[in-house]
Amino acid sequence: MPIPGELRVFVLEDLLSMSKVIEQKIEFQGRRIAVRRDRIVDASGRETTRELVIHPGAVSIVSMPSNDEIVLIRQFRYATGEELIEIPAGTIEPDEDPIDTARRELEEETGYRAGQLDLRATYYTTPGFSNEIMYLYEGRELTLADQDLDDDESIEVFLASRDEALQMIRKGRIRDAKTIVGLLTVLN
Repeated sequence: MPIPGELRVFVLEDLLSMSKVIEQKIEFQGRRIAVRRDRIVDASGRETTRELVIHPGAVSIVSMPSNDEIVLIRQFRYATGEELIEIPAGTIEPDEDPIDTARRELEEETGYRAGQLDLRATYYTTPGFSNEIMYLYEGRELTLADQDLDDDESIEVFLASRDEALQMIRKGRIRDAKTIVGLLTVLN
């Protein structure tokens, strides 16, 4: 007899296999994302439309120069109209392995190189409308290198203690989901 979790997975896979795609159309193709409209017949036989943001995936890195220090960045995010405190992150390039993206983004955004990068989690950022998957790494054995920002990036790097970082989450100073997930995963 299957355990409840196995039963739920079986039912979900069964429902997915019963959905039928009628049409897929790219409505917008950008530099990093696409917006696709899918017409489907769902498992109940009802025709419906889904709008999806197609994303190549991304990485985020909780970088720790010591057991009590975390590398954080502060940058203005146009989409929110706010300056946010975040962990370093970036989009995976075509044919790039996520760990290579993590190495590249950490150095470009912060000027640190990680001697050790360990995958700590993978998760969907906004599964209601996007297929973006995030690979969360923990970076250790950091050494200083050169920061190499993209032309459209303006990033301030700073260090916080474990307690300070967790307190920033509790007080609402850190409001970026990947940063909250990353810090709570690695620090707890």
